[in-house]
Amino acid sequence: MILLGALAPKEVSAQTYRFGTILIEGNQRVDDATVLSYAGLVPGKTATAAQVNEASRRLTESGLFESVVVNPRGSVLEITLVEYPTISVVAFEGNDRLDDELLASVVSSQSRRVYNPRTAEADAAQIVLAYEQDGRLAASVTPKIIRRSDNRVDLVFEIEEGRNVEIQRISFVGNRNFSERRLRRVLSSKQAGIFRRFVRSDTFLSDRIEFDKQVLADFYASRGYIDFQVNSVTSELARSRDGYQLTFNVREGQSFEFGEITVSSDLSEVDPEVYEDVIRIRPGQTYTPLRVENTITRLERLSLQQGLKFIRVEPRITRNDRDLTLDIDFVVSRGPRVFVERIDIEGNATTMDRVIRRQFKTVEGDPFNPREIRAAAERIRSLGFFSNADVNAREGSAPDQVIVDVDVEEQPTGSLTLGATYSADSGIGAAISFSERNFLGRGQTLSFTISTASENQEYGFRFVEPAFLSRDVAFSIDASYQETTDAFNASYDTTKIKFVPSLGFAVGENSRLSLRTGFESTELLNYTGSSAILTDEVALGKQNRFYAGYSYTFDNRRSGLDPNAGVLLSLSQDFGVGGDVEFIESSFRARAQKRIFKEEVGISADFEAGLLNVLNGDSRVVDRFFLNSKIRGFEANGIGPRDPAISSGEALGGNIYAVARFETEFPLGLPEEYGITGGLFADFGAVWGLDNDNGGLVDDGFHLRSVIGFALVWDSVLGPLRFNFTHALQKEDYDRDRSFDFTISTSF
Repeated sequence: MILLGALAPKEVSAQTYRFGTILIEGNQRVDDATVLSYAGLVPGKTATAAQVNEASRRLTESGLFESVVVNPRGSVLEITLVEYPTISVVAFEGNDRLDDELLASVVSSQSRRVYNPRTAEADAAQIVLAYEQDGRLAASVTPKIIRRSDNRVDLVFEIEEGRNVEIQRISFVGNRNFSERRLRRVLSSKQAGIFRRFVRSDTFLSDRIEFDKQVLADFYASRGYIDFQVNSVTSELARSRDGYQLTFNVREGQSFEFGEITVSSDLSEVDPEVYEDVIRIRPGQTYTPLRVENTITRLERLSLQQGLKFIRVEPRITRNDRDLTLDIDFVVSRGPRVFVERIDIEGNATTMDRVIRRQFKTVEGDPFNPREIRAAAERIRSLGFFSNADVNAREGSAPDQVIVDVDVEEQPTGSLTLGATYSADSGIGAAISFSERNFLGRGQTLSFTISTASENQEYGFRFVEPAFLSRDVAFSIDASYQETTDAFNASYDTTKIKFVPSLGFAVGENSRLSLRTGFESTELLNYTGSSAILTDEVALGKQNRFYAGYSYTFDNRRSGLDPNAGVLLSLSQDFGVGGDVEFIESSFRARAQKRIFKEEVGISADFEAGLLNVLNGDSRVVDRFFLNSKIRGFEANGIGPRDPAISSGEALGGNIYAVARFETEFPLGLPEEYGITGGLFADFGAVWGLDNDNGGLVDDGFHLRSVIGFALVWDSVLGPLRFNFTHALQKEDYDRDRSFDFTISTSF
């Protein structure tokens, strides 16, 4: 209780007061000055009845008091207050889908703060919204308080989560050129399948629909459908409120091809013919915006190589509806003289600025190129370090200066993976791996892997610096230790230690070169067989190899001219330059793949070959080639030269191998949300050639093997399951074929 004022009270009129004393009662935490500031009344000054009522309203709406009574009694104003209690504990009950930590981040009510029922109701609404974003549209939340001593309460949010609202059906209207099955594979939203309890992508999220509309538009645009539109998306909720039916109403239009491709310019220093020579678009190819963007980038890069500044390339498109072609004239002009004043980066608490800056090919003081800034933004997003990355340009200190603002939100970049595998060759295995893709905020990759199976244990380490010496060169170190015990039907154990540092860099738009040196130590031990060849190899003991090598890879499967076709070419060679073994080992691979029949069926052809040439002795079984996992329908180490002198026919491998694989993958008519597809394949291959054939007793000649088979592939929640049913058409008497194979690999 407090008495304020010493002047004699004097009532002016029936609706006007002059309070000499303001008596405040009931306040414990809130001091009198705060109460008076909310009330807005001053002792000794005239106050109307309206002002007294307004004082009561302001105190009530302050959120500090459970009840407020303002009572004028002559020259005394009595303010009686009951304060809201203090929150002792904020608790959540009934929540299984969302944990307490997540819900605590959603609500505003916190312990040791004043309880306010309006705030609690708003918090309940936020919790309901969090459940809606998780697909629980029927969730309800009730805030309740439990009174404690000393004017304290426990605030408890009682939650009824309700059932998950799934997408029961996704259908399309207006699609003529692509089936619903094909279009559903494009969407991030999925129909609920038989394992809907474990699948999150079949949960209905309204925010995901906008993303689906965009990916549909990108899908059609990359196939020449420049007029494609999503007219509407209808979502109908079932009466039981546990499922939605989505209907995409689309207008496809016609697919356009490239027509005449030209380059024009008013600049005297630009020769259009020189620029046309670097264009890879040809008339008759399906139109896609990506090819246009790549061409613009290529032309602007050429202008920089010629020493031209502020060059802009703009495509002028002429539409020919009669023959469904688009003529494109790439206009090379000089843009405004605008420079990059600076690049400001915000939001990167962990990631160093230099990791983000090196995604820009533009630095402070360079000519401003909007297209390059957009490309840098895409490179920043593709790092995978940030949940959101916005790159915008604004005017700088002068009209010819631009400031580039980069605002990022970091996300976790580390992962711990537990996995399990099974195959007929290596049995049941477990794998544990830890990976950090942004080690110490430097953009480096650091990973450890432990893989164990009944007959094979491997421990691996990998480190990658993607910008070695601040260049576009990746420096990596790979190290591993492997042990096998009677693996792949062998009668010996092996140990292998490997250490390989390498440098990798791009040599073209779709090609990359890697240079490496390496050390490898291998040993054969505990041999229990009687092969003279293997006995001699075991007697050599531990063998150390030092080598240098390279790998060249060309891969346009994602960036080629045809979005449904691609090629992979790879050439690798290692040269033994020291240690116990001098050798040359070469390998080559070529793969082509394409989708046909409205992209419903995938076909692929794969060719591999390898050659090992030991210069200072004979090759060993741990160095030679086997066709394990390269040709189906045979047991591990089931193909190739064998020692006939022993009953077990010990597999010896070969110095040369060649394999050709042909496969087609197609739907089986089952709902695609089940993730089950079928395939037919044919494998052809051979492994041959030995340095030591035991005086001609071992047949190490070329013998072709061929296998046909049917595959059943199930992309299950447990991991990809593959069932191969095979039949060997060509094989040798000593080969060991297998008509059924089953593999599974999963992470959790």
